Amino acid sequence: MTRDRTILFFVTEDWYLCSHRLPLVQAAVDAGLRTVVVTRVRDHAEPIEATGARLIPLALSRRSRDPWRETKILRELIKIYREVKPDLCHHVAVKPVIYGSLAARLTGVPAVVNALGGLGHLFISQRLDVRLLRQPVKAAFKLLLAGPGRRVIIQNRDDRQLLRHHAGIPDHIFTLIAGSGVDPADYPVTPEPSGVVRAAVVSRMLWDKGIGEVVAAARLLRAWGRGVPISLVGQPDPENPASIPRADLDAWQAEGLVDCLGHTEDIPAIWRDHHLSILMSYREGLPRSLLESAACGRPMIAADVPGCREVVRAGETGLLVPPRDSRALAEAICRLADDAELRQAMGARARAVVESEFTVAQVVEQTMGLYRELLQETR
Repeated sequence: MTRDRTILFFVTEDWYLCSHRLPLVQAAVDAGLRTVVVTRVRDHAEPIEATGARLIPLALSRRSRDPWRETKILRELIKIYREVKPDLCHHVAVKPVIYGSLAARLTGVPAVVNALGGLGHLFISQRLDVRLLRQPVKAAFKLLLAGPGRRVIIQNRDDRQLLRHHAGIPDHIFTLIAGSGVDPADYPVTPEPSGVVRAAVVSRMLWDKGIGEVVAAARLLRAWGRGVPISLVGQPDPENPASIPRADLDAWQAEGLVDCLGHTEDIPAIWRDHHLSILMSYREGLPRSLLESAACGRPMIAADVPGCREVVRAGETGLLVPPRDSRALAEAICRLADDAELRQAMGARARAVVESEFTVAQVVEQTMGLYRELLQETR
């Protein structure tokens, strides 16, 4: 790859790019590609620009349904694509995939990579407004995602089946790349802390992440007289319709059911203080929070749903329980709380699986290989 080629990344939020895609942006810059990032900019401009990429702010809102606002954003995006003239675009998440693919088609971008994570809220929510949006999105996928010079990155095989069924995307368009990966060096294994066994959920505070079921399990544990404290690590996400109101979190904290720790950048510190990782999400792509806890050598309990079961191998790296089943979760917590030997064996295996299958270096190598293939194909 040479400096006469330009790649454009389009993602929703600067914080997401920094947490999930920054090593990929850096790799593109290091490979000699002129690299442009288009995203909503809030607090993370500095690390993005430090890679050597050009940063173009776009006031995209994940939650907006206002047709006038969205039309304005799309027109601005098309203007950016015409000015940048990218040879390849990489779009991440549903709205950038649809808007970016349309802009790419209208401006003649030859190569497009569309990355769809867990197709979470859009495909699992039963809210009327989301159900009404589902069909137009499927139609957009059918129209925009396939064709010459197009590839769709999916993070698990279940999402391949879903998109094949609902959007008619042929198999040769898909590339399976397992999430964004983690650097094991950033997540050292530490001994279990002494004292009472503690569990933690690291996640945005969304109903779709199964937080309600975790709280219900905590209530059951208290009724059973089982002292397993549970920490919630993360913030609500007002841009997401499934965001949990702050008042609910405060009420659970006041009731003594959970310890709401809020957001932290120091994830290894969380796992130095906790024994078990929990994620009862209703659907995932490939959850980074589980990769982080696995890298730190902690066993996991997760809902048996797409994405989670890629990382949590039942009886090997953790326990899988039926989704939305708080009793099964409480029982799984008790099982691991009572068996230190099992916890430690699962934690060690979890670390080994991350090192062999889910490193950021592997993800970057696979994605850069896809870029080279498409740039060569469309030259």
